[in-house]
Amino acid sequence: MREIEVDTAYGRGRLLVHPARGSTATLVLSHGAGNGVEARDLAALSTALPRQGVSIALFEQPWRVAGKKIASAPPTLDVGLQAAVATLRPRAPLVVGGRSAGARSAARCASRLGAAGCLALAFPLHPPGRPEKSRVEELTGAGVPTLVVQGERDPMGLPEEFPEGTDLAVVPAADHGLKVPARGPLSQPEALDLVVEAVLEWLVREVSGNP
Repeated sequence: MREIEVDTAYGRGRLLVHPARGSTATLVLSHGAGNGVEARDLAALSTALPRQGVSIALFEQPWRVAGKKIASAPPTLDVGLQAAVATLRPRAPLVVGGRSAGARSAARCASRLGAAGCLALAFPLHPPGRPEKSRVEELTGAGVPTLVVQGERDPMGLPEEFPEGTDLAVVPAADHGLKVPARGPLSQPEALDLVVEAVLEWLVREVSGNP
């Protein structure tokens, strides 16, 4: 892994790059508003996918690098993500993504970044208990092939709430953090394996053949 500083209009961000030999794609992922790049799904992808020929770059937003506990406004996240991609300058087909707030930012930025795809982990379709405050237009407006990986019991967007035709991988019994109950149908390692397999299959199907 190598670390790259990213200068943005809102402070210094950080890329943690996990390169793959003979990379077939580069996946840039940013974190959510409640945690950082150590989130279980981001960690699982950055460990597993480089062994499968996919380079992973985890982007830590400036607010998190600065040690703040409250995320900055959504437009600042977009500025950070765009600066991260410009700094990285990936050669392989680019896929942008993230979890929760990072997924929203990736969907908003995918087209303007020239991405070949968008990965939305735990997309917050609406605030908990407020389905009328839908963010579906951000997701459908990505303009590129998009995979949503969603927990079956995510209070910020149940799988059945997504529009028909959404490319959706559901993690049984998982919550917004893709955490599964101790006595659920899958163990936590099995749930994360499902996430990795779904993302890898989607990348091969939708992205690797589209340089």
